[in-house]
Amino acid sequence: MLMNMKDLLKVANEKYFAVPAFNIGTGQILKAVIECCEEKQAPVILAIHPSELEFQGDNFIASCISAANASRVPITIHLDHGSEIGQIMRAIRTGFTSVMIDASRAPFEENIAVTKKVVEMAHPLGISVEAELGTIGTTGNDAEGGSDEIIYTNPDDAEEFISRTGADTLAIAIGTAHGIYPKGFKPELKLDLLSKIKSIVNIPLVLHGGSANPDEEIAESVKRGINKINISSDIKDAFYQQLRITLGNDKKVREPFELYLESIAAMKKVICQKIDLFNDADKVKYYRL
Repeated sequence: MLMNMKDLLKVANEKYFAVPAFNIGTGQILKAVIECCEEKQAPVILAIHPSELEFQGDNFIASCISAANASRVPITIHLDHGSEIGQIMRAIRTGFTSVMIDASRAPFEENIAVTKKVVEMAHPLGISVEAELGTIGTTGNDAEGGSDEIIYTNPDDAEEFISRTGADTLAIAIGTAHGIYPKGFKPELKLDLLSKIKSIVNIPLVLHGGSANPDEEIAESVKRGINKINISSDIKDAFYQQLRITLGNDKKVREPFELYLESIAAMKKVICQKIDLFNDADKVKYYRL
């Protein structure tokens, strides 16, 4: 069932679970995510970055919409880290039910102005809007981008930002970075900051760049009010690490339905683990389908 993200995360906010937003860069990832979520009866967000959309083309979104409409699982199709109005407009025309406008590296007033403009475009069409306040770090090995310096979200700024923009969800900066963390790097979430923000704002909160944070921190962030968690690097790494092994073991295999089977299985293990970690399994029962 295809939904916008406002409606999808309203339930998560009420029931204290987080919906995973898996970056869908290929048809193999789409297949694995849908199968896992149907098996676990878990709502899901199909996140597509502008670079992924450019690579796959608009027709790929038609496949995502078809898969969502055919499923008994609540599904949102979401533009991840749109940074330009043109990217937002393309997503709206193509059939996305949710868009993110990321103006987090702009000055506060400019971020508000750009976000408000996107809200005014999207809301009349029933499309939800995610914004970002503060900056997510980068490890330098990711497609989503980020900042060399993490600027933590100020709770008072978050309250004003939401009031003035009308954004439906807010990605906050509490110590994560995009990509796979380098060896020896120990990330740490500022969970007290999360609790402070949650006590002030009433819309669903989003965690970006959580691929390599300790499971116990991620689970605690869900308990404290995170309702959407973006996952990209973890599932892609599992997929392509296994693909390298498969190609090395059998240099004659060439059929996609043979080549990708083990990689899809490896990726599905990570997808299912994240669903369980986010307390997302068996939550379809809370939606009116």
